[in-house]
Amino acid sequence: MDTLVRAFSAPAFRELGYWLFRYRRTWRGSIVISVVNPLLFLAALGLGLGTLVDRDGGAYLRGDSYLEFLLPGLLVAAVMQTTFLEAAGPVMQGVLARGNYRAAASTPLSPADILHGHLMYWTLRAVMNATLFTLVSMLFGAVEASRIPLLVPVAVLVAVAFATPAAAWSVTMTRPSQINSMFRFAILPLYMFSGTFFPIEQLPSWLWPVAWATPLWHGVDLGRTVALGTATPLGTLAHLGYLVAMAVAGLLLARRNYRRRLHV
Repeated sequence: MDTLVRAFSAPAFRELGYWLFRYRRTWRGSIVISVVNPLLFLAALGLGLGTLVDRDGGAYLRGDSYLEFLLPGLLVAAVMQTTFLEAAGPVMQGVLARGNYRAAASTPLSPADILHGHLMYWTLRAVMNATLFTLVSMLFGAVEASRIPLLVPVAVLVAVAFATPAAAWSVTMTRPSQINSMFRFAILPLYMFSGTFFPIEQLPSWLWPVAWATPLWHGVDLGRTVALGTATPLGTLAHLGYLVAMAVAGLLLARRNYRRRLHV
């Protein structure tokens, strides 16, 4: 409880204010991307490719249209990908000699304040992206309006679950190539093979346990069952437990790593 209280301390909000001030210069472009991306993906995949999938039966979709199947996974995966990029590159740059983290650490802000303020910013960005994505999806009839209040928190939880370990790792990095390698060899495979675009049952059977163990699959499956109304209490608890544990473990590790790198 004490850690939670400190996470919302006044110094942490000052750090949040810094990132919001920076965001004032780019918010228009980011909102356009948040609207255009789902429009393009849902039109090309949900309506274009989906027409072929639905026509051929789509037995793996259990009676749902491909558009309805695609939307929750695409939402969760897109928010995850965006959050990783925002929690990796800026953090690594922030701890360099002239980075903003170094400047903040020379003030009364503690390393934990810097982390918590930046985490609040990532969370707000995830809320905005997830909300815009689902609102655009309503134009396609891909999700019921009544399910948006449940679907958006799922996407935000996934974002936090990836943001904290990403920050814990990237605060120790020194080269952009390390971030690029992580994105290329970890984030993109997760994006492609965690049930986002097709059921994992279509993968070779020996890969099923690997997919089930990935954090993005838990987020995708939780979002999909919520959106389609097929969620079960046991399955929901398992997904939530996995994602919350990942977020908390990442936060604790990030607090330690921030303290080691930013202690002055």
